[in-house]
Amino acid sequence: MHEMGIANSVLEAVRTEMGLHPGTYPRKVGVRIGEMAAIDQDALRFCFEAIVRGTDRESLELEIEVCPRRHRCRVCGHEFIVRDYDSRCPQCASPQTTCISGDELELAYLEVEEYAPSTVGAKST
Repeated sequence: MHEMGIANSVLEAVRTEMGLHPGTYPRKVGVRIGEMAAIDQDALRFCFEAIVRGTDRESLELEIEVCPRRHRCRVCGHEFIVRDYDSRCPQCASPQTTCISGDELELAYLEVEEYAPSTVGAKST
């Protein structure tokens, strides 16, 4: 199951980014997955939740955005979403198209929260 490796990579990217921003805490991480990337969303979510369970990142939420397969016609330049595996251009019917998205796997965003200054132990005057 390569979803476990992907979940580990996402969490490692979060850790790396958090090291660059002291005083913040990650709340949500978003990943963008192309429909042709052969990644099971449910398995990825399960693996991610299993990895963070019982850790300081347990409240970190994973959001998954699925990107459709898109092509560009090499004849007329029209960009379109491929439906029912038909990659012919819907504008000019040319079969000469190129895939421009749908196979991506990328970290899209990281939502963080700043720590509030602690008032524990502060003396009032």
